[in-house]
Amino acid sequence: MHPGPRFFSSDAWLTLSALCARIIPQPKDRPPVPIAACIDEKLLMGASDGYRFAPLLLQGDAWKAALEALDFEALDRSGARFHLLPPEAQDALVGLVQKGDLNGPLWRGMPSDLFFAKRVLHDVVNAYYAHPTAWSEMGFGGPASPRGYVRLDANRRDPWEAAEAYPGQDDKADAENRHVV
Repeated sequence: MHPGPRFFSSDAWLTLSALCARIIPQPKDRPPVPIAACIDEKLLMGASDGYRFAPLLLQGDAWKAALEALDFEALDRSGARFHLLPPEAQDALVGLVQKGDLNGPLWRGMPSDLFFAKRVLHDVVNAYYAHPTAWSEMGFGGPASPRGYVRLDANRRDPWEAAEAYPGQDDKADAENRHVV
């Protein structure tokens, strides 16, 4: 993953990075998930969700317009760009976006609350939890696909998958279920 902006301008990148940090603050004891880089890469590659909400612009255009509008609002209200504001001021602006209270011309007709719900939350959370670092945080060992799937029929587990436990199930039945070939 490229560490800097390729789809976004340098200014938009700084705003996006700060916004991502407000949506998902990351632990200091491990390398951060590069959320902004994941979003930048997705948009650079032209990957989309296959749909869009009619009041929103296309994904890339929506992000560019919203980041510019957010930076403008920060400058207008506080005299500093969004990424330079203290966390409390950033949170206050993000709250206005979330409530739909920002609707200046730079939003290009997009409702800010819809952008927040359908782009910010969707893209930021998806980028975070698609990363292997976040998998470890929630105890997910990763996909089984590197090993390949052996048993493709319904209701059959592969050898590395844990057997589901049911109340009253004895160990013998559990052992038999594990060794089905």
